[in-house]
Amino acid sequence: MQEDLANVLNEIECPELGIGIVDLGLVYSAEWNAKGIEVAFTTTSPSCPFRDSLLRQINDTLHHRFREAASIRVQLVIDPPWTLERLNENARNKLGLAGTEIVALAHIWSRFAPPAWKN
Repeated sequence: MQEDLANVLNEIECPELGIGIVDLGLVYSAEWNAKGIEVAFTTTSPSCPFRDSLLRQINDTLHHRFREAASIRVQLVIDPPWTLERLNENARNKLGLAGTEIVALAHIWSRFAPPAWKN
């Protein structure tokens, strides 16, 4: 992921958690090439009520900040599914999970996750 894109995208926060979407591991890729900017992102669950809002916000933010891009393509992907392991250290600290064994948390979380979202 290119750093300039990652920094801008991380300014967009998850509406429920107030943490940047890059820190949460919701952005799978963000590349600027000859064709333009291409972003692939996900949500913490397939039924996230904020997915359309996040899609618009990512698209609008990139169009505003990178007007010189030939095109901007933002794609929502659900495979592979998001997992707690995607949280970076910053997100873990903000959630009070610093030093916590993510594998144990993932096991607990999986009991509440929709069946289609379980690993």
